[in-house]
Amino acid sequence: MNKRIAQWRLTGKTVAFTNGVFDIMHRGHIASLSQAAAEADYLVVGLNSDASTKRLKGDSRPVNDEQARAIVMASLLMVDAVVLFEEDTPLELITAILPNVIVKGGDYTEEQIVGAKEVKAKGGRVVINPIVAGYSTTGLIGKINTL
Repeated sequence: MNKRIAQWRLTGKTVAFTNGVFDIMHRGHIASLSQAAAEADYLVVGLNSDASTKRLKGDSRPVNDEQARAIVMASLLMVDAVVLFEEDTPLELITAILPNVIVKGGDYTEEQIVGAKEVKAKGGRVVINPIVAGYSTTGLIGKINTL
């Protein structure tokens, strides 16, 4: 991964980074990823591993395993690279990549965004995208459970 990013940077390209579980892909995810991709030449997505997802979301998650989620994510036109991470946060991944911009959804503040301080210290930016109201994986799971 770092070799590819170094190649991108050698040609003057910029790198955006976002992360999440992306368990059941929905309209909100697509909007957020599209907006993230518009912030730089390349978009790298950090994807929580199954173990990381269980620790963050509980034993009933993820619905889709990490390989299935990675395949779906990598298939999206706006995504240039997908990296699984085992930790609860992507801080280690972010400090290794040092993207030009970190992008997160509007349910976060800049102070809550892991890696924001490190990226800004290297001259990067933090972008918070508005969330698409009415779309969440938790909401979808709740809806499915009532059927």
